[in-house]
Amino acid sequence: MSLKSSLLGVCASLALATPALAQQIEIHHPYARSASPMAKTGAAFMVIYNHGDAADRLIGVTSPAAEKVQLHTHREDDGVMRMIHVEEGFELPAGDGRLVMKRGGDHVMFMGLTAPFEQGDTIPLTLTFETSGEMTLDVPVDLERDPDQGHGHQDGHQHGQDHGHENTKDH
Repeated sequence: MSLKSSLLGVCASLALATPALAQQIEIHHPYARSASPMAKTGAAFMVIYNHGDAADRLIGVTSPAAEKVQLHTHREDDGVMRMIHVEEGFELPAGDGRLVMKRGGDHVMFMGLTAPFEQGDTIPLTLTFETSGEMTLDVPVDLERDPDQGHGHQDGHQHGQDHGHENTKDH
């Protein structure tokens, strides 16, 4: 077997493996919002399922919709909810494990919006997983959605209080 045929075989195997990895990750109910047309920040929310046999981790996010896009969560500090950047990402358990990204909790944060988030628009977003690689999706802007809408009981998640961001009302 020549080097050329060996390389072609390896490339073909990798090409076939990538879609299988991506199929293990499933995104439900994505939406993005900002507080107003003048807001410089926004956020995206969704439920991410891992149908694979191994745990994965959401380790990064990118989008041309903002100068900076990060994974964030809220933590209580002396009775005040604070938004923090989660540099290590979010664990995604194996075997139908899920990550619920919701207002007042884990979410994708857009800072320095390049254009206002307007009702009905879509925001391109690339999610980077430690094992499964990149997944790109178009996230609809929904400025009217109730905080609990779309993450209903069919997802097996009960919702707590929506604390919002300190000093902002972007979500």
